[in-house]
Amino acid sequence: MIDFSKTRLKMVDEQVAARGIQDQRVLAAMRKVPRHLFVEEALQDQAYSDHPLPIGDKQTISQPYMVALMTEALALTGKEKVLEIGTGSGYQTAILAECAAKVFSIERIRSLAIRARKLLLDLGYFNVEIKFSDGTVGWNDESPFDAIMVTAGAPDIPQPLIDQLKVGGRMAIPVGDANIQDLIRITKTEDGTKKEDFGGCRFVKLIGKHGWEAE
Repeated sequence: MIDFSKTRLKMVDEQVAARGIQDQRVLAAMRKVPRHLFVEEALQDQAYSDHPLPIGDKQTISQPYMVALMTEALALTGKEKVLEIGTGSGYQTAILAECAAKVFSIERIRSLAIRARKLLLDLGYFNVEIKFSDGTVGWNDESPFDAIMVTAGAPDIPQPLIDQLKVGGRMAIPVGDANIQDLIRITKTEDGTKKEDFGGCRFVKLIGKHGWEAE
């Protein structure tokens, strides 16, 4: 039997904190959330390794370090209203739910949205709302948001997401081509946006009206 609690703490210490993640809210969330429950049982022995894993429907659960880096980039204090584009397995959603007041998450694949909703409710995350929709158009009825996270690679930053971000708010989004992207943090200002590059990354395509076309 694998001691998942022990391997989870080791993951955080050796793969997340050791690589420079310092946000204590993020580290505490990753020590708490049981990542192995967000992957298939056959892959649970790999759940705390630092690499992505398949979750079905040609989608993946992101590597732990990237989850931590993107969450830290949002600089959450626990009071924010956050929009997540791409619920996927729900693991990143749970991390955000630990670090923010309320999370609104959009998933374009119905089966993933249903599975993630059930698991998050079973784990007691009642500050999360998930809907099945095109994430590239955002969630206008609930905007504006203090922070937005996009968990798929975009050819450009969708304008609706910028529009739905509060002034002073932050967005973390991978931007690039279909194979490799740069993780960009957008900070919305009164005059426009400020962009910061957090380095290279690799995500599945952001499919939708303001992203890539479905194949």
